Amino acid sequence: MSDDAIIRHNIVVLALAQTFGGSSGPIIVSLGGLVGQNLSHDPTIATLPVSLYNLGLALGTLPAAAIMRRYGRRSGYVLGAAIGLVSGIVAALGIYLASFIVFCLGTFIAGFYASYVQSYRFAAADGATGALKGRAISAVMVGGLAAAILGPQLVIWTRDSIPSLPFAGGFISQAALALLAIPVLLLLRTPREANGAAAAARQGGRKLGEILAMPRYQLAVAAGVVSYGLMTFVMTAAPVAMVHMGHSVDNAALGIQWHVLAMFAPSFITGRLMARFGKERITAIGLAIIAVSALVALSGLDVGHFWVSLTLLGIGWNFGFLGATAMVTDCHTAEERSRAQGANDFIVFGTVAIASFSSGALLSSSGWTTLNWVVLPLVALILVPLIWRIRAGASAGQSAA
Repeated sequence: MSDDAIIRHNIVVLALAQTFGGSSGPIIVSLGGLVGQNLSHDPTIATLPVSLYNLGLALGTLPAAAIMRRYGRRSGYVLGAAIGLVSGIVAALGIYLASFIVFCLGTFIAGFYASYVQSYRFAAADGATGALKGRAISAVMVGGLAAAILGPQLVIWTRDSIPSLPFAGGFISQAALALLAIPVLLLLRTPREANGAAAAARQGGRKLGEILAMPRYQLAVAAGVVSYGLMTFVMTAAPVAMVHMGHSVDNAALGIQWHVLAMFAPSFITGRLMARFGKERITAIGLAIIAVSALVALSGLDVGHFWVSLTLLGIGWNFGFLGATAMVTDCHTAEERSRAQGANDFIVFGTVAIASFSSGALLSSSGWTTLNWVVLPLVALILVPLIWRIRAGASAGQSAA
């Protein structure tokens, strides 16, 4: 089988795996804060389970990269799915025992599974060149569409499936999805070019410090940090804020569903848009949409305001984060892949974890309105240098012409 055929095969495999693995996030985000409220006597730490999920994701990125560098993508991803299976069982056990600590342990372990799932987007680009990189990344992320539907619907269908244990069914279904991902991931194949690059990665390429010193890499990572960090910052607090405003749990879960749908639905066209208009422009548009989502949230507290804001937040994340991901792939050689990608994910998801922790505390102390005001200056902080780079690139192109 040619490398091109293997890449197309892997895109299908990874998109399906993304469906199963990507469903864990919506389940944890929809239910983590609500279960936290039931199990904890301190409202300021109600969202701690969601924050620990993001912390586990951040801490898992570098070990996941090291494991995949040594044993290959397929072995690493199967291990990740096994971790996901354990996480769902532990979280359900925490609800059964009425133990906030055990439940938090389950969501923390789920973060390690997520660190593998998040790298599916990079795996799709293994062996791809040119514009195909962006399209491969977008194609795999389309699998998140099914996850966007499946995760929140499982919350609705299973949250009362065990009458004496509210919400436990959602975490049992999370474990079942991770189990289903294992046979799918065993179908993953390695392109010959990527195989050679993996061997070369142990011998050559720039040191990580040199890669981190690149202004272009720094901007790409910063764009990913702000896109994903702000999305998590707002999304973590949204279900709890909706319930506090008198909206139902079902409306909160549906709000997350619309949000996650919006996160992945644009993936059908994001790759083509990047190929046509450039990765930096699409990233900038994504950041601008995130700012608009905050303005919508600030305009009212009805269900519609929450849903529209969360939908725009998802679209902005898609353009911003996928654009930033594609920008990162332009900053390293095949030999440097694991170093550059692992460092990017560690920085991005480390910041995401901090954003998640601060989200619950800020919501409790200052409220939903203050939380959304914070979004605007942070977007501007990255949008300004990104627009400068776009204009500088356009000027250089005109001079060359």
